Amino acid sequence: MNSTSHIVITCNKRLSPYLEKEVTDLGFKIKKAFVTGVELTGSLDDCIILNLNLRCASQVLYSITSFRCDGPQDLYDKLLHVEWEKIISPDGYFSVTNHAEHFTVNNEMFVNVKVKDAIVDRMRREAGRRPDSGSDLSKAVIHLYWKDERAEVFLDTSGETLAKHGYRKIPGRAPMLEALASATLMATKWDMRSPFVNPMCGSSTVAIEAVLMATNRRPGLFRKNYSFMHVLGYDEKKYQTELEKLNNQIIEVPNLKVIATDINQDAIDISKVNATIAGVENFIEFKVCDFEETEIPEGAGVVFLNPEYGERMGEVSELEITYGRIGDFLKKKCQGYTGYIFTGNLDLAKKIGLKAKRRIEFYSAKLDCRLLEYELYAGSKREKEQL
Repeated sequence: MNSTSHIVITCNKRLSPYLEKEVTDLGFKIKKAFVTGVELTGSLDDCIILNLNLRCASQVLYSITSFRCDGPQDLYDKLLHVEWEKIISPDGYFSVTNHAEHFTVNNEMFVNVKVKDAIVDRMRREAGRRPDSGSDLSKAVIHLYWKDERAEVFLDTSGETLAKHGYRKIPGRAPMLEALASATLMATKWDMRSPFVNPMCGSSTVAIEAVLMATNRRPGLFRKNYSFMHVLGYDEKKYQTELEKLNNQIIEVPNLKVIATDINQDAIDISKVNATIAGVENFIEFKVCDFEETEIPEGAGVVFLNPEYGERMGEVSELEITYGRIGDFLKKKCQGYTGYIFTGNLDLAKKIGLKAKRRIEFYSAKLDCRLLEYELYAGSKREKEQL
C-alpha cells in the first residue's frame, strides 16, 4: 500500500482546473494536468486520502503496469504475467472497465473479456481457483487505458464514480451532478461566510454543496464503500484514521446563512430529505415560493440560479419570459450581491438584460454550459467605482 506509482485522477470535462486546486490543497504535487484530469505520483494509501477528500473527481486510478500492445492477443499475453494473485483475492470479485483506441478494437466488451480472461487464467494457475467477475463496480475494479501502441493497466481505487457524493438519495428533476455543483461554487467569488441565496433550487444540490464546502464536510463522510477496500493489503486502520480526520476538520459556522427556494413543493420536500442525509438541514432555510419572492438578506453575498434552459424541460418561448424576470429580480432585489446564472442556453441568457462580467465554461452531461457572473451594484456603477 506504500509503494509509489503513477496516479491518474479523472474528472468530467472542464472540471480539471478545480480538481487541480483540490489536489494541490491536499499537499500533493501534480505532474501534469489535462482536460479531464490530473496526473501525480503516490501510493495506494495516498489514493485513500484522495478518494475521501475530492469533490470534483470521478475516479482515482493507480497504475499497475504499462507496456506496448499490438492487439488483443498481445494484451492477454502480457496481462498473464501480472501477479494478480497478489492484488485480488482468489475468493473475491472484480470488474473490468476500459478506454481503448486501437485499430484492432471495434468492441470494448471484447477488450474487457480479454482482460478478465488473463486475470482468471493467471489466478487458476497460481492459486488453484479464481475470483468471480461481472459489471458491478462495488468490489475490486481493474481499468485498462489503451491508445495506439501503448497500454496501461490501473487499479480503479474508487469504483463507483466520486462525482456523486453519496447523500443525494432522491435526485429530483434534471439535477446538477454534485461534482459539477462543487466546481461551479469554486468558480464563484463566494467567501463561504456571507449569505448564499439559491432560488430555483430544485433538489438543492448547489445549496447543499455550498454548506458542505463552507463547513469543510468532505464527500468521504457519506460513502462507506470504495474499490480500494477490496484489494489485498488494504489497511483498514489507515482508512479509519483518514475518516476520523474528516470528522475532526469540520468547521462550525454559526452565522452561516444559506437560503434555498423553489416554486415546487416536491422539490423542497426532496431538498429537505437530501439535506438531512448530508447533515446540513439546520444550515439551510427552505421556502416554497416563486424565485422573485426569495428573501435577499441585506448587505453583500452571492445569489445563484440554475434555471431550465430548454434542452430537457420547458419551452423556450416561455423560458424567454422567465429569463427576463430573472434579470429584473437581480437588478431590483439583489443589489450589492454577486449574481451567478448557470445555463446551457446562451440565447436565453441574452434575455436577462445584464452584461456578464465573466463567462465560465462548463459541461452538464453533453451540453455546453456557462456560469455567468454579474456584479449587481448597490447604487449606480459610477458611485461604486468612486468608493
